[in-house]
Amino acid sequence: MHYQRRRFTISALALSVAATLPLLAAPALAQQGYPDKPIRLIVPFPAGGPTDTAARIIGQKMGESLKQTVVIDNRPGASGTIGAEAVAKAAPDGYTLLMLATPTLLAPHLIPRKSYDLFKDLTPVGAAYELPIVMVVNPQSMPDVTDLQQYIAKVKGKPGEFNYTSAGNGSFGHLSTELLKNLGHFDVQHVPYKGSAPAISDLLAGQVPMMFADMIAALPHIKAGKLRPIAVGSAKRVSFTPDVKTVAEQGFPGFDASSWGGLLVPAGTPKEIVAKLSAELKAALADPTVQQKMLGAGTVASYMPPDQLATRMRNDYAKWGKVIKDNNIKSD
Repeated sequence: MHYQRRRFTISALALSVAATLPLLAAPALAQQGYPDKPIRLIVPFPAGGPTDTAARIIGQKMGESLKQTVVIDNRPGASGTIGAEAVAKAAPDGYTLLMLATPTLLAPHLIPRKSYDLFKDLTPVGAAYELPIVMVVNPQSMPDVTDLQQYIAKVKGKPGEFNYTSAGNGSFGHLSTELLKNLGHFDVQHVPYKGSAPAISDLLAGQVPMMFADMIAALPHIKAGKLRPIAVGSAKRVSFTPDVKTVAEQGFPGFDASSWGGLLVPAGTPKEIVAKLSAELKAALADPTVQQKMLGAGTVASYMPPDQLATRMRNDYAKWGKVIKDNNIKSD
């Protein structure tokens, strides 16, 4: 009798394990078949901008490799936080991605939102691109300024008389100029605009003499001779303007003002899917055709694995958060 009871117990255990195995195997099988339906890539900015263009180029290439359509879903508003929130609250199954850009990373410093936590509710897949910024002056307003030190000497010679423009309060151009002001101990007044286009328009008209602009917006006017580049914000020179020195090369070692974008997914997405997406992103960015298309859009293909992107996010969040706090910068 004792033997029979023991045999029954073992049989019951075996049945229990057998019943559980399909449940354990289901996620693994789902991951093996991933993706088996279209993937949605949310871009938290309007169509036509550098983040949107980069997302479409990368999404198309990844879709070809994954043999699934990558659908671009533009969700603009509130510096990208509307789109980021949508991804943070989506199912963690690898079918909803976010193209994060620097303004959205820094938005919590300027537009507090308690509905999601960028670092807890989202998981990095990999960095995708760099968006260089360039310090430009109107050559009619500043005919004698051809480099950064000449600019600083000029504005220091007449403190309080010069101003600069940007795409708006809290924009990356605004933050970069304020950081440079702090390091260079000079003072110029900020004149914010509602977007890059009107800011550059008044820069071209001579209403303001200087701006830290996105390369994609400034390059046509640089090529036409209507704007003069005097410094690049990134740590290294860029191919768009190879002869223009970086801010770091012109007396400010370590200065690095780089806007960038990267893919994220909802927290809790299976590691195998994150790894697959990261590998696909890396392969897409290594493709010469993709690289050329992105250069044409003013961005530079630049892959970074998930762990390095996570570190960069935290470092940039702290670095620029300090600039925002120290300069009492508020959003529009």
